Amino acid sequence: MKKVKITVMRKARYDDLIEKYENPIEHPCDMQLGDTFICKGFEKPENFCESAWQTLFPFVMALSHGAEDFYDGWMKNKKSAMLSCNDGFRPVSFLIEVCE
Repeated sequence: MKKVKITVMRKARYDDLIEKYENPIEHPCDMQLGDTFICKGFEKPENFCESAWQTLFPFVMALSHGAEDFYDGWMKNKKSAMLSCNDGFRPVSFLIEVCE
């Protein structure tokens, strides 16, 4: 099984949507640009957001088992994917790639 690296590439924040729709929360996302995590198959990296993991997990699992070229040429590096978590208020974009 191959190791897969997850890197935080971008964070966004939509204050207008937060103000209009979100109830106040005490602890929003802790991810920082450039944070990296190494995955070993189906194991969620320590201190990784559970919600983001649910989005990334199928791709991480596939890459760790040798899959590549998602969606017929979507990524320049066939052993990678660019994905975002499902937080509509503070989405985080992640690059996941096989460690060679």
